Amino acid sequence: MGQTDFENFNWLNPSSIRFENEAMILHAPEHSDFFCNNGAVSEEGATPSTLANAPFFFTEVSGDFVMRVKVQHDFKDIYDSASVMVMKDINVWAKLCFELTDFNTHAVVSVVTNPLSDDANGNNIDSNSVWLQITRVGQSFAFHYSLTGTQFYMARFFNLPVEETVKVGFVPQAPTGKGGDRIYSNFSLENKTVKNIRAGE
Repeated sequence: MGQTDFENFNWLNPSSIRFENEAMILHAPEHSDFFCNNGAVSEEGATPSTLANAPFFFTEVSGDFVMRVKVQHDFKDIYDSASVMVMKDINVWAKLCFELTDFNTHAVVSVVTNPLSDDANGNNIDSNSVWLQITRVGQSFAFHYSLTGTQFYMARFFNLPVEETVKVGFVPQAPTGKGGDRIYSNFSLENKTVKNIRAGE
């Protein structure tokens, strides 16, 4: 992965980027996130604040596709994440995160926003790295994860009211903490229609 691989990418909320050892390193600024809350709170703890300030390094893709990348980071603060996202606009988007949860686990977490955000913790991962995948067929999407980069498991299937062209890319985030580097490697983006979106292939 070198800089030339991302010539067609742009920033929403720009941040720093560098390339080292076949990896792309994006910086998550402090208190940065994508989340649209409805104000719900409980006696102990609150759901994440409404924010739309995390860096989004994206390209535009028309039609069906499969995007895959390996992510890793150091899990310092709650909700620290290396994420991938698909977006129609600021009100309609979905992201798949490898996150330090508020249960102190490293987990695959998904958020779908249309226009309010939900928040779904998935499998806990006993590692600092994992593969993430976004698959699109029409207005249907699937999120998958893998420990090996070969066998992928579905984390979520959902639909979004998108047009032919969407934005897809990377979101380094640090909603509660001081920020840090998020490492992305082994990136691929293919325009193809999978036979089984739930299987991601």
